[in-house]
Amino acid sequence: MGKIAQLVLLSFAFFWGFSCDSQQKPFIKKINKAKVQSEVIGKQVQLVDVRTPMEYNQGHIDDAVNFNVNDEGFVKQIETLDKTKPVYLYCKMGGRSNRAAELLKSKGFTQIYDYTGGYSDWSSKD
Repeated sequence: MGKIAQLVLLSFAFFWGFSCDSQQKPFIKKINKAKVQSEVIGKQVQLVDVRTPMEYNQGHIDDAVNFNVNDEGFVKQIETLDKTKPVYLYCKMGGRSNRAAELLKSKGFTQIYDYTGGYSDWSSKD
């Protein structure tokens, strides 16, 4: 095999390995209201409201489940989610959902979306 063919094969193997590796790494992506509206609403997704039950009962995004990140049972609740599928998180303004996102990542979830504006942004009139 010629040196050019070897170089091409080596380059292909390097880039193929790099792209496969990057697809396996867990990530937390910050998303906004428009992304929630286009990617979450009306879709079969794992949408988690990490606020307290009282906050959740006062209003929440349709189809969201309520797993209170401050509750001692939170880790057990997230174990009911599918780690291989995207998880969308929100709280009131983004602080608790960020903490929850880091926890999910540490537990092996690979596709985590954090709605940074939270329910305050969702329920605003703009």
